[in-house]
Amino acid sequence: MTNHTASLTLVTGGTGKTGRRVAARLQELGVPVRIGSRAADPAFDWAEPTTWDAALDGARAAYIAFQPDLAVPGADDVIRAFTARATAAGVQRLVLLSGRGEPEAEACERVVLSAGVDATVVRASWFLQNFSESAFLPGVLAGELALPVAPDIAEPFVDADDIADVAVAALTQDGHAGEIYEVTGPRALTFPEVLAEIGRATGREIRYQPLTIEQFTDALTAEGVSQDELSLFTYLFTEVLDGRNAATADGVQRALGRAPRDAKSWASGPIGVVTTA
Repeated sequence: MTNHTASLTLVTGGTGKTGRRVAARLQELGVPVRIGSRAADPAFDWAEPTTWDAALDGARAAYIAFQPDLAVPGADDVIRAFTARATAAGVQRLVLLSGRGEPEAEACERVVLSAGVDATVVRASWFLQNFSESAFLPGVLAGELALPVAPDIAEPFVDADDIADVAVAALTQDGHAGEIYEVTGPRALTFPEVLAEIGRATGREIRYQPLTIEQFTDALTAEGVSQDELSLFTYLFTEVLDGRNAATADGVQRALGRAPRDAKSWASGPIGVVTTA
């Protein structure tokens, strides 16, 4: 049996929200890690297949966090090509970060699960960390978050730390091959309800302002966002966030034997949101 705990692991998206958490946990376990990013040495770029072989050299496991999203046209072809290169290079274990409620992502899942090696899918949707580390943070800090989502649409926002824990278990332990772990938080919350949790934890009032998709994309266009990015944002907000993912799932429990972290405990922790306006 291969000792995956001692195997070099390539973490693509290694500086992103889940990738850096996966990499840190692997390093804490003493697992040799190669960060897959454009700034790494060797560099890794999803858009430049010529960078893949050097990043895969010597790796026996890989965490696949595709950018910008598995829903973009042609993503399944890229994942198919990467998976073929990875298995040819000797990678024996694959863990794919996938998108919940995205048929296009499910096509990518099928590619990875049929690769002929141990493969696991971690299927997630919106992260709690979107409010504290990236897209939603400026609005949270400003005291008003404006998005093209109806205030009654609920989403069981998942903690990226839970995603990382599931991924690391699949990368380093036996018993996860062939599994699709659909990971969510323990309850579905609307955007106003998440902001209320952050507000209670930080002592700040944070309002939610619903926008039309036209208002949202017009604002992004004015900021110089590309058409490809606009198309992805439109898809994510109008289709993936249409209530289809409101039900909770048991992926964290099945993979780890514990409950997922709740938004209340996440907001009460060191989430990086300042307590003053």
